Amino acid sequence: MQNQKIYKMAFAKVYPLYINKARRKGRSKEEVDRIIFWLTGYSDAQLVSLLADHTDTNTIY
Repeated sequence: MQNQKIYKMAFAKVYPLYINKARRKGRSKEEVDRIIFWLTGYSDAQLVSLLADHTDTNTIY
């Protein structure tokens, strides 16, 4: 399964890719954050902590 590869990656590596893709499509970082908060239920402080801890993507979702 190819999808399992991304779940093992640190979210700190995937997050900037989300931001860059959103900007290419005319969206902002704040919009990406709002969607992540809605999907996961995390707060801004929790997101910063997850990025600093290099938590894997599977744990976040």
